[in-house]
Amino acid sequence: MITEEEIAVASCIQEDISLERRPFAAIGVRIGMEEGDVIDTINGLRERGIIRKFGAIVRHRKAGYSENAMILWAVPEEDLEKAGRSLASYREISHCYGRTPPFEGKYTLFSMLHLAKGEAEELVRKISETIAINDYLILRSEEEYKKTSMGYF
Repeated sequence: MITEEEIAVASCIQEDISLERRPFAAIGVRIGMEEGDVIDTINGLRERGIIRKFGAIVRHRKAGYSENAMILWAVPEEDLEKAGRSLASYREISHCYGRTPPFEGKYTLFSMLHLAKGEAEELVRKISETIAINDYLILRSEEEYKKTSMGYF
């Protein structure tokens, strides 16, 4: 069972959240809650599995990144955590995640790369040397589509 208060919070966070110092306080003002209660409600929804993921959608091209690519890495299961942490240390990589089952039976770690200019191959080669994984695929983003989140409430 989900309460009216939880629905109000969920409705707000499925939309764009304002870029300000305390966005959850602004949500609270909008729906008549305290900032801490908004945050507690979000955490409660996550703990109960009602919200699985909470994150930002970046419009990369508007942010000045003209080259974007998903890099698929063939990383052995026992090395996933270490390789993922290494990839996450690069400022050009916005996110990475393990893939189960592996894509094409071997690509177990995906990372998203963003660059201002065409340097993907060189950077991926350097990263490959750093994490000691030389089996990878570069899937370039050729077009950016409208990015929206699901709306449930």
